[in-house]
Amino acid sequence: MADLILWRPLQELKREMDRIWQEFFGKSWLTEKFEGIEWVPAIDVSETDNEIIVKVDVPGVNPEDIEISLSDNVLVIKGEKKKEEEEKKENFYRMERYYGSFIRSIQLPCDIEEEKISATYKNGVLKVVLPKKPEEKKKVIKVNVEK
Repeated sequence: MADLILWRPLQELKREMDRIWQEFFGKSWLTEKFEGIEWVPAIDVSETDNEIIVKVDVPGVNPEDIEISLSDNVLVIKGEKKKEEEEKKENFYRMERYYGSFIRSIQLPCDIEEEKISATYKNGVLKVVLPKKPEEKKKVIKVNVEK
């Protein structure tokens, strides 16, 4: 079974641009903050016999700033990571933390019991548990062998 590898193209592009500028000028002259780049939190989606589990990395996001909805088997998670008030005396040498609104949509593989959905937030991780409808649970069919 192949391992899953998280691909973050914007971070890879930034690292490569930093490396090129570093090589050419001897230090990084590249603007540290890319304007227009959206912050998109990473997610994990897993399945058990009884439920779908979605985990979203949202460190620094206030749980009150997160909205979860389900429509036509599509789970939508919206939120906003608000920028902290900066000290006027501070001179930043590097700013890599992302701020702003995000939205993630996940197509679910089965029907969900909407009234039983639960969401918890702990240590910067949002966990959404979506119980499957009873008819969606895997049915084991016994094969009878004829003689």
